[in-house]
Amino acid sequence: MTARKRYDDLCDDLCARNDDVELGQMMGMPCVKRGGKMVAGFSRTASGMIFKLPDAAVREQALALDGAELFDPSGNGQPFKEWVVVPAAHAGEWERLAEHALRPSG
Repeated sequence: MTARKRYDDLCDDLCARNDDVELGQMMGMPCVKRGGKMVAGFSRTASGMIFKLPDAAVREQALALDGAELFDPSGNGQPFKEWVVVPAAHAGEWERLAEHALRPSG
């Protein structure tokens, strides 16, 4: 199964289980939104899923995965501090991380 297919299947499941989750497009990529705010997306260039992980412990767990890194959409060394790109090699972690990304922050 391709990384994009895994992403699409996960998104379908998230939408089916959460009435307030919608799919959209932001920053030139497909994304998952809750309350109109992007919480996850799919990076075609990295072939991985991107998650907003405000919980520092969860973010560190995600960053410990081989190939995971902070999301730097500009490519200029200015990554978003709460956003992690998790490569398709760790697609088994995507659902768990998506659940964390969907949690209300603050």
